Amino acid sequence: MTSPHRSPAPARPEPSAAGADVNTFLIAGTRVSAPALAPGLHVVATPIGNLGDVTVRALETLAGADVIACEDTRMSRRLTERYGITTPLVPYHDHNGASARPKLLARLAAGHRIALISDAGTPLVSDPGFKLVVEAAEAGHTVHPVPGASALLAALVAAGLPTDCFLFDGFLPPKSGQRRNRLATLASVPATLVFYETGPRLAESLVDLADRLGPRKAAVCRELTKAYEEVRRGDLSTLAAHYGQAEAPKGEIVLVVGPPLEQAAGDAAVDEALTRALKDASLKDAVAAVTAMTGRPKREVYARALALSEGRAGDKATDD
Repeated sequence: MTSPHRSPAPARPEPSAAGADVNTFLIAGTRVSAPALAPGLHVVATPIGNLGDVTVRALETLAGADVIACEDTRMSRRLTERYGITTPLVPYHDHNGASARPKLLARLAAGHRIALISDAGTPLVSDPGFKLVVEAAEAGHTVHPVPGASALLAALVAAGLPTDCFLFDGFLPPKSGQRRNRLATLASVPATLVFYETGPRLAESLVDLADRLGPRKAAVCRELTKAYEEVRRGDLSTLAAHYGQAEAPKGEIVLVVGPPLEQAAGDAAVDEALTRALKDASLKDAVAAVTAMTGRPKREVYARALALSEGRAGDKATDD
């Protein structure tokens, strides 16, 4: 989306690279002029690893902007230097958002062109850009999406699991109890689930996923588009056992978990799932989670949960 009328831009610094001009970028060693860019906030997706995954439109936008708002200027400079872009970089992240946002909004009010990028992938997907987009839109400024790479979508298409309906839930809570409670609310969602995770927490999260969601198929997608790209597939229990014995993996990780199993589980499977769930959940929450996990009618699961609870109470009384 471009406009024939460009508002006056602020003074741009002299290019740092010899022979480089402002509003240009490099492709295969050839310097290309960026077309006129419309005023407003341009939300630009950048590569998640391989710098060759950037789109031509993204390069045009970054080169044509008056300023690039980014999470980490050191990370973003790798991309701009690779493509000979001299647009100034300014930090915009969780820690400085409250002070940086008014300055960016003032630039927009003056008719400037701002490109918003994250360290990698599509902004606003688990990054601090949301508040800036909301306030820019509320102030009447145009928000231009410039789509491209996304770790979420890259993992989804590589996992080999259903893609017709999926739910992205970002990062799971770091503490096991909170994580299990969150998973209990997601157990009944009839869709593929996608999460971001860190290497040190991966094994524990897989254990909780297996306990709460049952024997679903899943994939651990690590370092996508990078030199050590890895996609490991299997059911949640198998993946939990593998990463429980292995050294914590490094790099960016996306977990993709298949939807609930279609076939109804047998009594033994229901009792096993209830026994696990009742260890750290209320009767109501355990019944809800196991009903969603197994496909059995809620009244049947509730009856079996009562029987298990009464049996455990009787065993405790006998021991006493």
